[in-house]
Amino acid sequence: MSTPEATPPLSSPRPWARWLTLLGFALFVLAFAGTIQLSASIARIAQALPPTPHAATLPVSTAVTDRDGLLLRPFATAQGRWRLPVKRDAVDPRFLAMLIAYEDRSFASHDGIAWSSMLRAAGQFVMAGGRVVSGGSTLTMQVARLLEGEPTRDAWGKLRQMVHARQLEADLGKDDIVDLYLTLAPYGGNIEGIRAASLAYFGKEPNRLTTAQAALLVALPQSPELRRPDRNPEAARAGRDKVLDRLVALEALPVEEAIAAKHEPVPTARRAFPMLAAHLAEQAVRAQPDARTISLTIERRLQDALEQLAAARARLIDPRVSVAIVAADIDSGEILASIGSAGLFATQSDGYVDMTGAVRSPGSTLKPLIYGLAFELGLAHPQSLIEDRPTAFGSYVPINFDGFSRGTVTIHDALTQSLNIPAVVVLDAVGPARLVSRLRRAHADPRLPTDTAPSLAVGLGGVGITLRDLVSVYAAIAHGGTPVIVHDGTTPPLPPSIAAPVLDPISAWYVADILADVAPPLNGSPGRIAYKTGTSYGYRDAWAIGFDGKTVIGVWAGRPDGAPVPGLAGITGAAPILFEAFDRLGSRRAPLPRAPRGTLFASTTELPAPLRRFRHPDTDLVARDAAPEIAFPGDGVAVDLGLGLGQSAPLMVKVRNGVPPFTFFANGAPFGRPGFARQDNWHPDGPGYVTLSVVDAEGRGDSVRVFLN
Repeated sequence: MSTPEATPPLSSPRPWARWLTLLGFALFVLAFAGTIQLSASIARIAQALPPTPHAATLPVSTAVTDRDGLLLRPFATAQGRWRLPVKRDAVDPRFLAMLIAYEDRSFASHDGIAWSSMLRAAGQFVMAGGRVVSGGSTLTMQVARLLEGEPTRDAWGKLRQMVHARQLEADLGKDDIVDLYLTLAPYGGNIEGIRAASLAYFGKEPNRLTTAQAALLVALPQSPELRRPDRNPEAARAGRDKVLDRLVALEALPVEEAIAAKHEPVPTARRAFPMLAAHLAEQAVRAQPDARTISLTIERRLQDALEQLAAARARLIDPRVSVAIVAADIDSGEILASIGSAGLFATQSDGYVDMTGAVRSPGSTLKPLIYGLAFELGLAHPQSLIEDRPTAFGSYVPINFDGFSRGTVTIHDALTQSLNIPAVVVLDAVGPARLVSRLRRAHADPRLPTDTAPSLAVGLGGVGITLRDLVSVYAAIAHGGTPVIVHDGTTPPLPPSIAAPVLDPISAWYVADILADVAPPLNGSPGRIAYKTGTSYGYRDAWAIGFDGKTVIGVWAGRPDGAPVPGLAGITGAAPILFEAFDRLGSRRAPLPRAPRGTLFASTTELPAPLRRFRHPDTDLVARDAAPEIAFPGDGVAVDLGLGLGQSAPLMVKVRNGVPPFTFFANGAPFGRPGFARQDNWHPDGPGYVTLSVVDAEGRGDSVRVFLN
């Protein structure tokens, strides 16, 4: 059985007891004096006090918040303290009521000093032989001590605190004093203020606290180091329960509620402060180093969801791969989410590098704008035919990603299949300089090699551009061709002006309609979004950018150091992330817009004659169209179809070059006219020699003689 602590004899008080005895005498004199003018010594103390601060002027941590004021990321003060700006209207009223009831019941009526409490505390101290029985400091006196930053070690220090409290009451309102306490109160370690404490110990803002949480936050400032929950949870529990018992005794809390609160566990570790939109928050603080609160256009829920998505997907691809995502509102240009890497502290993938602003090769992601320019200039329609066959532009000879040519295709199919050769042919017609100019109209900043003019290589990724810039380009396409200023709220967007369009509305809709037909990745459904992928040379960058009726999202994946990632492609690496990102939009999802008035809906044969086939304005290039050639079978070869064994197998005849439609002949007899296809099947009657011929739309032909067996 434990024995109660013996009370020290009155004849042998502790060494500093006489100072508090003197303090009791001083308090008695002050109480007797009432409102009589302070003595000269007290006046000197008042004159030496620092200027009365306001909570709004205290040095605090910079808090970066989202569009709704929710905390994204706080930054410690220059002294390494976590002291977040807070006001009483952002704190649970339950906590405020418990704080006043426990610490200073006469707070609303006193002038900084509760004389009866001070005299009672001093008398109890003396009668107890130098043992503190109860405190006499008011909430205002505690604020004075916190502002001075020094503990009260002697009677004159206590007197200074009292004078300071009177000064605070004279200069500030009661609400301002409470705001100072809420900002400065110590909660253990480098945590100051209720907001930082609530986040550190409960992982939430202090606007909604349980009874147990509120009681713990009342108890901690009395002995912040002794009662630190992360170091001494039992002492923290005892302090919390002491507050609950006191409130019950004061009839400020029902007994049942206090009993239930005592069963709530005490936190045993500090939680990490939020670190959402880490890269963007750092940029904002660098731009506004003296700001207390910086509000971004970010939507916290979406930011959190996409950060988790980026980290999870990057791990599946390769630990050295990073992922960046930018989501923006099409109408306002406000950035809703900005993920600079797969994790700020991901060392293998250089997570500290913000890849939303890194200049990289865009691969095929500029092709939609190339075709949009052709639509705008009247050179083509989505159903116009174009040749996909090897074409040389001086020393530049583009090839398709897979190395194969498709022959005659529609512009629609050339874009949905991301064919390189038709895109370069069209770019040669519209001009690389015009493409770069339209990128700049979209508020992008394409980077060309030093002292070089735009070349055809720009169309296939031979230019540097950032993810944020590409989102701006696609936002303009989604916005009917009108430029959209993509911004994050750290700097005000440019004032509205009559900006030159990126594309006309009909051309922009044609592009969006084609992109809505691009085959989705394995985890996606067709037609949900308009999107395009891209893969830079050497598998260094994988891109996917898309939009619906309200939101545009861009995704980049790759290594920040620019090293190749074998097999990393836009359709397999970035597109699945893009479709999952749209899944996380929730209520923001919206269908693609309808076609504007004047849109031409027609098949290839229904188009006006000049639009049925894409013709390069340069007649010299058109003249280079070669006559048709039978690519298979070759002249003079023998083809084994199993005819000698009585079997019957068709002979495939393939054609390259020429202008479709083609007519195929076997020994002078036509056997097929397959529209715009470049191949057809012929069923021979038996073995032997046969002459195969083909004639194109311009009357040019070719023949071969082969032996069938």
